[in-house]
Amino acid sequence: MKTLTFLIIVIVSGFLAGLVHSFLNIALVEPYLDNAIGIENQRLFAQGQAQDNPQFWKQFSDYRIWQKQGSIVAGVILGTATGALFGLVFAYSRNALPGQNDVQKALVLAGILWAVLYFIPFLKYPANPPTVGEPDTITFRAITYVAFVALSSLGAFGFSRIYKRLENKKFLAFLGYAIFMSIVFFVMPQNPDPIKVPLELVNGFRMISAVTVTISWITNALILGWLWKKFQPDSVVTRT
Repeated sequence: MKTLTFLIIVIVSGFLAGLVHSFLNIALVEPYLDNAIGIENQRLFAQGQAQDNPQFWKQFSDYRIWQKQGSIVAGVILGTATGALFGLVFAYSRNALPGQNDVQKALVLAGILWAVLYFIPFLKYPANPPTVGEPDTITFRAITYVAFVALSSLGAFGFSRIYKRLENKKFLAFLGYAIFMSIVFFVMPQNPDPIKVPLELVNGFRMISAVTVTISWITNALILGWLWKKFQPDSVVTRT
């Protein structure tokens, strides 16, 4: 393995995927956040917790600009970290993945990781705008979500080992994982916070968020697969 080449490929693909995700969020997700935060501001005005005056809106505008700029940095960091994980798993499992070239193999792996790490947890704990959720339950919600992702990941890893051992009836590994995750769905607690904003807004936010995350996974796979095919970091270096 050409370690430096591998690291560059992994970092570049994750960074670019994170950058794409960040700008998609700015363009597509942020309008939903603005609407949700606008509803929360009106609630604060009605309850007398804030005053509807130019000073409030100046501070609010400055905060939202800072928040949006910070989301780009956060997206790039998250994308790079996710890309590192993706690259490591790809290097380990590349030869076992179906596909005629590295791009196809990377897309297959991206689909698996997307389902295990994002989509299946999303079905249990779908994303909500920041105004949905009580401050007192933040820790509880974070712990339950991370625990669900961990269980999904461990389950996928365990049943992938079983899949490799089964010569016939490999579908039993998929069935086992489905049964395991069904039990996890039933056992894990529900989100305790009521939704106090219009469901149309929440559902739109969830749908667009899912779209941007999915595009970022596809982007990571396409770039990593193309770079891997071009530079072949796993090729053996012959010394004379």
